[in-house]
Amino acid sequence: MNHKAILTALDQNLDRLAQTQNSTDINALHQAIADEMNGVSDEPTLAGVQLSLSSYLEAVKLVISDTFDHEVWIQAELRAVNTKGGHYYFELAEKDDNGNIIASARATLWRYRANAVVGKFTRETDKPLSAGLAVLIKGSASFHPQYGFGINISDIDPTYTLGALAQAYNAMLKRLHDEGLTALNKALPTPFDLRHVIVIAPEQAAGLGDFRAEADRLAQTGACQFYYHHATFQGNHAPSEIRTAITHAIGEFYASHAYHADLLVIIRGGGAVGDLAYLNDYELSALIAESPMPVWVGIGHERDKVLLDEVAHTRFDTPSKVILAIENHLVAMVALAKDAMTTISNISRTRLHHAKEQSHLAMKSVHHGASQTLKLAKKDSDFLLSMLSSHAKYRIHTLSSTISDLLARQHKTAHEHIKHARQTTAHTLSRHKALLPRLSALRDETRHLQSMILVQHPVRTLTKGYALIHQDGHVIGSSNAIKQGEIDIEFHDGRVKAVVK
Repeated sequence: MNHKAILTALDQNLDRLAQTQNSTDINALHQAIADEMNGVSDEPTLAGVQLSLSSYLEAVKLVISDTFDHEVWIQAELRAVNTKGGHYYFELAEKDDNGNIIASARATLWRYRANAVVGKFTRETDKPLSAGLAVLIKGSASFHPQYGFGINISDIDPTYTLGALAQAYNAMLKRLHDEGLTALNKALPTPFDLRHVIVIAPEQAAGLGDFRAEADRLAQTGACQFYYHHATFQGNHAPSEIRTAITHAIGEFYASHAYHADLLVIIRGGGAVGDLAYLNDYELSALIAESPMPVWVGIGHERDKVLLDEVAHTRFDTPSKVILAIENHLVAMVALAKDAMTTISNISRTRLHHAKEQSHLAMKSVHHGASQTLKLAKKDSDFLLSMLSSHAKYRIHTLSSTISDLLARQHKTAHEHIKHARQTTAHTLSRHKALLPRLSALRDETRHLQSMILVQHPVRTLTKGYALIHQDGHVIGSSNAIKQGEIDIEFHDGRVKAVVK
């Protein structure tokens, strides 16, 4: 490829770059190349010439040095960042809309410029240079026959990275809003009583210490119980660790109590904006939005805001304000309960007083009605007693005659029965006298049988080592009579149960 062809290719690349980046440096470079191309004539190519690798690469180096001897602004994504001896080594990449890498290169920020460039970037973005950031770097091409192609960085535009972060934040927020997740957790009612609270926080963080200073006091009074789970809140792994901690905490509590906790609290003290930016994660925000319980978030300071604030039920500036809100809620609920108890007490007293008055009036009415009823009943009773007395006298006279006749008939009948009984008794007595010897013999035989029975009594038999088997309330006398199931085996000193299979 000759010099003019190289310039033409570069001009075409700059055309594509100019479509996506309005930069005065790019436009100036484009114009310079156009001017140079107008004055360049075709030169002989190197076709057919044999060169050593080092010579060929030196030629390439000369072409790159001549063509790209000035700096341009380049858009890229940081794939990796390493430091050594004060130097910064980057791996740059460009991706298409599907996330596939379509270009990559090495870049170096040398030590003599690193402090100024990195310091400015960190101050303005409040975020360290790390993998995954979109950056706009100012640099020049560099080619070495031994180490290959690279880019020497002289500056990094922090406003471009801030814009990319804001763009990513807004894109995730729009997606959450379009999917109805920003209002999902906010629609949950605040529980009347906050008895159980799950807390997700970095372990041994200052914000957690501020929170626990008041939370432990509430826990000691029995007003509220807190269940602490920890996760890392900064770094690329922070979102996944927080999601794992939330899922584990909710599942563990439900497994122990068979119901969900009243509140999920996510807290972290203030920090650099760059550190808090790790919490701007769609999956983590969606998990919080879909939480079965209200989520209260207290992350950073008043000026800090993360994506979790957009989907949480309630957002607080700091962890201390979260525990203060919990305490105020409990105090408010106690006040409401006291007011309700006072109202109930007042209503109860009023209704009891009214009921007492109504009862007093009803008692007076009942007393008056009872007096009137008693008077009428006494008159009716006197009349009835008079009638009953007359009727009784008549019945007594009538029954007296009837009883006299009955007594006479009974006397005659009784005399005949006594005479017959005497005759029957004499006959029976003679028979008894004839049966006396037989009864004596039977008595002796009975006594003999009784002694035999006592000798063969089951209790005596059981003491000899025998046992009785009972099933369904009956004594089993044959193996064929036993059914499968439970049986009782009776010994002389008690019973045991057994199962027949």
